[in-house]
This record gives sequence, structure tokens and C-alpha cells, in this order.
Amino acid sequence: MYLSEDQVRSLLGYPELIAAIRQALIDFSAGKVEQPLRSVLRVKDADGGQFGWFAAMPVIAGDYLAVKSVTFFPGNTSLGLPTHLATIELRERATGRPLVVMDGRLITEMRTAAVSAVAVEALAAPGARTLGILGSGVQARSHIEALRHVWPAFREPGSIRVWSRKARNAEGLADEYGAEAVAIEEASGCDVVLVATSSPLPVLMGKWLAPNALVVAVGAVSPQLREMDDEAMRGCLIAESRLSAESESGDVILSDSKVFAEIGEVLVGGVQLPAGGRRVFKSVGMAIEDLTGAALVWKALNSSGA
Repeated sequence: MYLSEDQVRSLLGYPELIAAIRQALIDFSAGKVEQPLRSVLRVKDADGGQFGWFAAMPVIAGDYLAVKSVTFFPGNTSLGLPTHLATIELRERATGRPLVVMDGRLITEMRTAAVSAVAVEALAAPGARTLGILGSGVQARSHIEALRHVWPAFREPGSIRVWSRKARNAEGLADEYGAEAVAIEEASGCDVVLVATSSPLPVLMGKWLAPNALVVAVGAVSPQLREMDDEAMRGCLIAESRLSAESESGDVILSDSKVFAEIGEVLVGGVQLPAGGRRVFKSVGMAIEDLTGAALVWKALNSSGA
């Protein structure tokens, strides 16, 4: 059985996904998930020039086995295609029996935003009122929708400020969500700052950040790429996975930063975070998050009697 993106969209919502992702992150840090680092192959043209990558992300957790196959081709934008394309295969853990294959692009988009929602709920300063977004693509949109589920202040007019390299894109996103298109310095000065770009070089500078800001960085998932400069990375660093962040994130590797805690450890009170100061949450994406989304879709499909 194959489920298309439209079918996945009809079966998956943020309230249940955020709750399930929260538990999945706790389970991961508790050692209940078997998950290696993703395996990545660089895709090159006939002349040896790199133009994309192909990754496999297997995982075992709960009642399921799963593997996501995902590609990233930046040039797809000019073809009217998403830069990220994926499929997720879900199997029964007890027997290995294949259950379903589904489109994974939307699940990747939504689970990334759901992880960030869990992080903001746990890490943002209680009085946070403003959200700055660097970027105007699909992750910017999905994050607005997900974060509004956990942080009501971001539903208020003028609470969200958007910057993009293309001012027209920032203005379009701002109009769509009742936000404001602003300069990068203003967006970076908000209480919570989302960095969701495809930039290979830092766009967020630490000198722009408020003293108690929470930075949520979801782009630049490669050891050679980074979205933040060294000063922006000097806050208390929290990640989904210590191993993944310190092996796969250029923001972490190139700034020589170390992960203070995993978000799953924070959620159960296993670590004491510094009371004040800047916090940085770096997300690189994990297979357990894809399995969690796919399992919700599968359960919803069966409950619907389809």
C-alpha cells in the first residue's frame, strides 16, 4: 500500500504529532530507540560536480521498524519541485512484515516543526512574546503553524517578524500569516529566533541576539554548512541527539561547540539548565521522528476503516 502526500495530509495533524514527538524524544534519550547516524551518498553529475545527496535513515522503536529514504536537490526549485523528497517504509516489529509505504516529504516538514514546538515549549523564556523567522520557505510556514499550537503569544498581531534574502518572499509570508516583513537585524532580535534557510554561510550573527533569546536552528544539516556564527553558538546548546548534532551539524562542528543536553533529558527534568542567558536548540532531524509521524498516519488510516 502506498499513501500519497495528500492522503498523509488528511490523516496527520499538529496536536497529536507534537504530543507523540515529545514522547519520542524522551524515549530516544532514555535509550529506547535503536537508530544509527544517517547514511549519506553525495550525488554527482557526469563531470564529478556535486548537485545533491541521497540518505537512508533506519530506526527501530516501539512496535515498528522504519526507514526513510530522502533526497536533497537544491536545483529542484527552478524545476518547480521540492528540494527535499522522501518516502517512508513502515514495518511490523514483531514479524518484519511490511505495513505501508508513504510519501515522506510532508512528514519531514511537519515533524521538524513539531520538534521545534516541543523545544520552544520547554526552552523559551516564560515571557517570550515575539518570534523572528529567518527564511520564507516551507519550514517557515510549518513552524508558524506548529508553534502557534504551543505558544499562544505567537497568534497575536505583530508578534511574528520575517526576513528573507528575497524581500518579496518575506512580504508574501508576512501577509499570509499576519506577520511583519523586517530587516534581518530586527528579526534576529526577537525573543525566539527560528533559522530555517538553505544558506551555506552564517546568516544569524550573535551580536543581534537578545541576552535571553532562544534560537531554534533547523537548516544547514551538513558538517560543511552553517547558519550561525560563532557568537550565536555561544549560548547553552541543546539538541535532539548529542551524537547527531556533534557529527552532522556544521553549526556545531565548525564553532567547536558541545551539546549541553539532549531535549529528551530536559523534558524529564534529567538536567538542570542555566537559569538565564541565551539558549540554542539545534535540530538535524532523526529517523525516530519520521517513524513517529508515519505510525500516527498508519493508526489514523486503520481507525478510519479505509
